[in-house]
Amino acid sequence: MGRAEIRIAPQSADRAEKMIHFIEPENFTPKFEVAGCFVEYGGKILLLHRHPDKPQGGSWCVPAGKLDRGEDATTAIIRETKEETGFLLDRDRLGLVKKTFVVYPEYQFVYHVFKIKLNALPSVKNKFDEHTDHKWVTPADALKMELIPDEDACIKFAYGI
Repeated sequence: MGRAEIRIAPQSADRAEKMIHFIEPENFTPKFEVAGCFVEYGGKILLLHRHPDKPQGGSWCVPAGKLDRGEDATTAIIRETKEETGFLLDRDRLGLVKKTFVVYPEYQFVYHVFKIKLNALPSVKNKFDEHTDHKWVTPADALKMELIPDEDACIKFAYGI
């Protein structure tokens, strides 16, 4: 395994192995692009609890979503965070952590990982048809939670854990 990839061990027996690449793999054919953001306040990150009826239901994730046609990743994460939490991110304070290339057995996609530090704790309004709860946790404590596939790898590279 090269330095440009992280291989993730399955969290459960029914979970297939996933792979995140930091350099675009050969023959990479993404089906879509996703933007996600580590929203930080006071040394903690915001995690959202996926609705049980959604894919990866019952697991935790950062605000994230697919880019709309013609939309850039920054605009997408601002839109997705607003839709999922009710608060607006400041475009000028957003930083791209990494553009990654995700290869699943069923499909491939580009994942743009952002980070932002907030000066004030926002009021989070869960979009209950997508997320049933939210928590502010340290990155280390997040790794102890049931996360969506590969969120652990994103936390590790974003926070050097």
